[in-house]
Amino acid sequence: MTLLRSFTTVGSFTMLSRVTGLIRDVLTATYLGAGAVADAFFIAFQLPNLFRSLFAEGAFSAGFVPIFTQILAREGQSKAKQFADDAFAVLSATLLLFSIVMIIIMPVVLYVMAPGFADIPGQMEKTTELARIAFPYLFFVSLTSLQSGVLNAFDRFAVAAAAPVLLNITLIAALLAGIGSDGDPATFLAWGVFVAGVVQFLWLAQDCKRIGMRFQMHMPRLTPDVKTLLARMAPVVFGAGIYQLNLVVNKMVATLISAGAVSWLYYADRVNLLPVGVIGVAVGVALVPLLSRNIQNGDEAAALSNQNRAIEICLLFTLPAGAGIAMLAEPITSVLFERGAFEPSDREAVAAALVAFSIGLPAYVLNKALTPGFFSRGDTRTPVKAALAAFVLNVVLNLAALKFLGHIGIALATSLSAWLNILILAMVLHRRGHLVMDKRLTWGIPKMLVASGLMCAALWYGAQMAVEVWGAVFGAPGQHSGSFLKRTLILTGLIAGGGIVYGLSILATGAARFTDLRRLRRQGN
Repeated sequence: MTLLRSFTTVGSFTMLSRVTGLIRDVLTATYLGAGAVADAFFIAFQLPNLFRSLFAEGAFSAGFVPIFTQILAREGQSKAKQFADDAFAVLSATLLLFSIVMIIIMPVVLYVMAPGFADIPGQMEKTTELARIAFPYLFFVSLTSLQSGVLNAFDRFAVAAAAPVLLNITLIAALLAGIGSDGDPATFLAWGVFVAGVVQFLWLAQDCKRIGMRFQMHMPRLTPDVKTLLARMAPVVFGAGIYQLNLVVNKMVATLISAGAVSWLYYADRVNLLPVGVIGVAVGVALVPLLSRNIQNGDEAAALSNQNRAIEICLLFTLPAGAGIAMLAEPITSVLFERGAFEPSDREAVAAALVAFSIGLPAYVLNKALTPGFFSRGDTRTPVKAALAAFVLNVVLNLAALKFLGHIGIALATSLSAWLNILILAMVLHRRGHLVMDKRLTWGIPKMLVASGLMCAALWYGAQMAVEVWGAVFGAPGQHSGSFLKRTLILTGLIAGGGIVYGLSILATGAARFTDLRRLRRQGN
């Protein structure tokens, strides 16, 4: 029950973060649009987030929390706090030095990460200005990750889980302040990123103080525990680095296409990641402890069965989600983003990228169902090798499609490389005898595909009927969409209708049992 409550708490704030993040993106599209200025901000915002993902979030979760928890249990809170202070000192000094160097050499960094900006007058200078303002966010948000690890070790999840919500609220406030003062919205957003890092740090610092874990700053020292922490972080950083390098390559290539390409990919990816975040997190949280327990008990049959059910649940939700997003890409883009500075041409470009991204949606979530099969058996190297192969394919496809498909090729390359990653993981698990599709999964997948096909047919028919009755409510080539209220209601009706058709088709074919999701969560507890 404790795990269930923790999952519910984190899940609730994760959902709130997604909602506020979507509001932030909608407002950004409204006031910045998808042109050169928006491109500059997204590249500037990506830089601190890139290094945060590398060194802070996943790496600290894997390295810091187990060591801190072990010291807390064996030697008490005083020793645990000493270790936390040591880690805080080393991390602070490293981040401070790194941030200063990066701010100084920012023009050089951007010439590498966004080479296409050099061909647009004033674009490189604007991006450099925004990146220098936003980059200190890395310092504060990384220390926030350390504080989150401490709080999670004390089973205090709510305050840490709320931190991303604060980021979104701060950026929304900064954007609105920039509009209200007739200032430059992009500059206000960059300062918002900086302020958000400070706000998140102070927010968690107060909760750390309440439990007697207020950090004390001292000279950095590499104690044995800190060395162990760094050693454990290294493979996680390397694995995360491959994924982040994928994102960097995508942005680099996008800057070579045209002004707006970075923004088009950003908006499309954000929509595509909504179901990935919700479904993927739920499956990952439930499956990892369940498989670990099965394997530790020597019950490989149960591990195989639960692996199959996890794959089944992933496909049950992601196949219709991916198909639905592809079918409704332009209506979704129209409702979410088309207003203000966001033009009809931006709608068409984002929708095209969204279709390409949606092809890989099931693969992104299946990764959460397959990697626990390696981690639960102590194998952390194979997923990294698979990710490296996917990265190579992504780069090759990006370069091959650059002249022919433009930004759509980048999205398509991302999807295809994600499927290669899944194929490698599945083949290795199968060869080791850790993934054997049972009869239910073998027959269930074709039934899910049929149900998804029926849903797509219903969506297509519904969209055609909407055009006949209300006209080009979601816009036509080069033309704005119709009334916001009308298109929102129609899109809501299409999604609801498609969901009903899919649900009835699943029940009629017996493709899956919805009770399995409840059973998986119950066993995971």
